[in-house]
Amino acid sequence: MYRDETLNCTDCSRPFAFTASEQEFFAAKGFTNKPSRCPDCRAARKAQRGEGGGGGARGGYSGGGAQREMFDAICSTCGKTAQVPFKPRGDKPVYCRDCFTPRQSYR
Repeated sequence: MYRDETLNCTDCSRPFAFTASEQEFFAAKGFTNKPSRCPDCRAARKAQRGEGGGGGARGGYSGGGAQREMFDAICSTCGKTAQVPFKPRGDKPVYCRDCFTPRQSYR
């Protein structure tokens, strides 16, 4: 059903193979567009954006290599000092890592 195709990378202009198995994978994931970058440029772009182990704010995305600002807070459960990635407003509880982790399993 699928046949290997040769595509040109939009970043480096080099040709790269879009194999039948890659096409099958893309179709299974519901992707409708063909890749526009070669594997090397895709990897470089991911590294540049900081997407090593997962995307999104919770997955470690740091906004292009900048260190995320952390704020001091007092844990609402145990009273220890905690570092959190948001400025506590005082109207909601804030938890340290030890107290927050068990709470996630209840969601």
